[in-house]
Amino acid sequence: MTDKNSETRSNAIAAAVILLAATVLLYLMPDVIVWLGNVSPWLGAGFGILVILAFFLVFWLRAHYQRRKSR
Repeated sequence: MTDKNSETRSNAIAAAVILLAATVLLYLMPDVIVWLGNVSPWLGAGFGILVILAFFLVFWLRAHYQRRKSR
């Protein structure tokens, strides 16, 4: 296998893992927010904000890693 094919396959696997994890997390998020909201509305809101920010943080970190790797 050439290096280009290996890199493409690695990127596809990484994207699939990230999207699968995000799908599971976002699927469970409403139940967790309601449960935390029963304890404190601030906890529920804070958890929701953290989950959404984490989703974007993962992609930002992946792009940062790819930029450093290509140097």
